Amino acid sequence: MQAPQDIFVGVDISKAQLDVAVFGQKRLAHFPQTQEGIAAFCEHVISLQTTLVVMEATGGMEMPAALALAESGIALSIVNPRQAREFAKASGRLAKTDDIDAHSLAHFAQAIRPSPTSLPDEDQRHLRALQDRRRQLLEMYQMEKNRLFSTPVGLRPALEEHLDWLSQQIGKVDEDLAECLKQNASWQRVNEQLQSVPGVGKVTASTLLSCLPELGQLSGKQIAALVGVAPFARDSGTLRGRRTVSGGRAAVRSVLYMAALVGVRYNAVLRGFYESLLSRGKSKKVALVACMRKLLVILNAMVKAGSSWRTSSETGAVA
Repeated sequence: MQAPQDIFVGVDISKAQLDVAVFGQKRLAHFPQTQEGIAAFCEHVISLQTTLVVMEATGGMEMPAALALAESGIALSIVNPRQAREFAKASGRLAKTDDIDAHSLAHFAQAIRPSPTSLPDEDQRHLRALQDRRRQLLEMYQMEKNRLFSTPVGLRPALEEHLDWLSQQIGKVDEDLAECLKQNASWQRVNEQLQSVPGVGKVTASTLLSCLPELGQLSGKQIAALVGVAPFARDSGTLRGRRTVSGGRAAVRSVLYMAALVGVRYNAVLRGFYESLLSRGKSKKVALVACMRKLLVILNAMVKAGSSWRTSSETGAVA
């Protein structure tokens, strides 16, 4: 039986406001997404003597409220929106409104009781913001470059000028990233460890540092599942379905893909593993994803052990 003091709160977050529901109560509370509104929201949650607050990851809109809750010492779990939506459907909530979502998240908190989320500190958030900005600039640069060939000759100078500006901005962000890593001795040490691996460059290393702070703290299986490179079974009865990967952190998978692509050419361990899979009839795509997973597990073990890359020409061992 649920203890009387267990209070579970669900928070639906939008750009304009926070919709707050308490499990077992129909009435909701609403707070504006402003500094004053978030302060009032925290006071409300504290007054409830809340056991756990659950909210969805919403691309950063959840961070002001999440950080305020963390400073107040309230247990908070930020969950995957897809996971929360599937739970709502399984609970019979097929409609979707802000109020329904808030109630569903409160129910999710009570039924699932997810582990509290460890929020990044200010330095980690700054590093992640720089990494996100770099990705945005690269996307804009590629889009403008694609437009260049179909743009009338008279308009191309302006487009080329914009491409030059974007290139300068990307270079500036790269400098800021390098400076940010230098100012943190721990990051600098891990950055050097990661880049000691053939196939892992500065972009892969900085992305892992900013988007995967759990690196070196989990087991190989756990880190692979977290990133989304662990194959999941699709079996039922006598049927043995095809194993697939899903979910996880797209930004990390993207750089791991490029690192594995380079690694199967220049990294002896990955190249041998890749060729072995191909010789056993695996497709190139499946083999490359397997190399992504192997590379991630190796990097995770290196960071955990505090070691750099080393290969033996006789055994192919990695340390």
